[in-house]
Amino acid sequence: MTGVEDGGTADRGTVLQVCPLLPTLETALATHHHTVRLAELPDPDAYLRDHGREVVAAVTSARIGVPNDLMDALPALRAIVHFGVGYETTDVARARARGIDVSNTPDVLTDCVADLAVGGLIDLMRRLSAADRFVRRGAWASDTFPLSVKVSGKRVGILGLGRIGRAIARRLEGFGAELLYHSRTSVEDVSYRFLPSPSALAAECDALVVAVSAGAATQGLVSASVLDALGPRGYLVNVSRGSVIDEPALVSALVKGGIAGAALDVFAHEPDVPRALLDLDTVVLLPHIASATHETRQAMGELTFRNLHRFMTEGTLVTPVPTAASS
Repeated sequence: MTGVEDGGTADRGTVLQVCPLLPTLETALATHHHTVRLAELPDPDAYLRDHGREVVAAVTSARIGVPNDLMDALPALRAIVHFGVGYETTDVARARARGIDVSNTPDVLTDCVADLAVGGLIDLMRRLSAADRFVRRGAWASDTFPLSVKVSGKRVGILGLGRIGRAIARRLEGFGAELLYHSRTSVEDVSYRFLPSPSALAAECDALVVAVSAGAATQGLVSASVLDALGPRGYLVNVSRGSVIDEPALVSALVKGGIAGAALDVFAHEPDVPRALLDLDTVVLLPHIASATHETRQAMGELTFRNLHRFMTEGTLVTPVPTAASS
């Protein structure tokens, strides 16, 4: 990890590593701070009972967070540091009410997530994965692969025009796409057309790319009515979280042809994927890999460590979660 002098530890209390993390991040934590790896303890409950009051900071993944029962077992906790841009697995409002600061790792994964969103859209509309399967099973020798759909020039809606949504839009500009969006509020410094609701956006699109932040406010945001509005010629890409989409409604729409297809990097109950999707050639299924490149994971690890180290030495965070996240 960069940005910290080698050698020595900052002995200002215990750091609790909640779950396995990037190896280089684990090494940095152990080298510079008194770190306890909760998952490796023979009796985690006994440790929390006997030593929970010594923990001042917790480092966790976006997937695991810090559950309420764990937060309650750490009375001296003052910082929760997430490896990942998401933090919906931690009750941020509850943490803040206790005076606990919360951080995540924005920006550093924006490019890779945007790259994958566009890649998923191309794969989906041009049917690249389906064509690969067609060749591998020997079908090309006796059949012709069906025509696919052109990507360039399509009308693409982006649900959530934050950092990642903007990066997706910039990439799609290169495809001559007509870009529309819906966010909680309209954005003044873009030329893309704003639509007042997810359903209104879906109704105007050839493809809908979901890039909103997960949380209570966006649970099931892409509902059955949004999918109906997208329609049988519409395509869906999700690089947000599985919770943002009504998954049973999505499965039904895909099985019945209610939408043309979907590229999904995230699911409601990972790693479980609805069985009905496994044999559909109209679906691209990915194992939550949007940020999974060597470069991005290393940058995420470095920012996670910088957040933790600054808190332990100065009492502040490099990238605190915005205050609005607790509302």
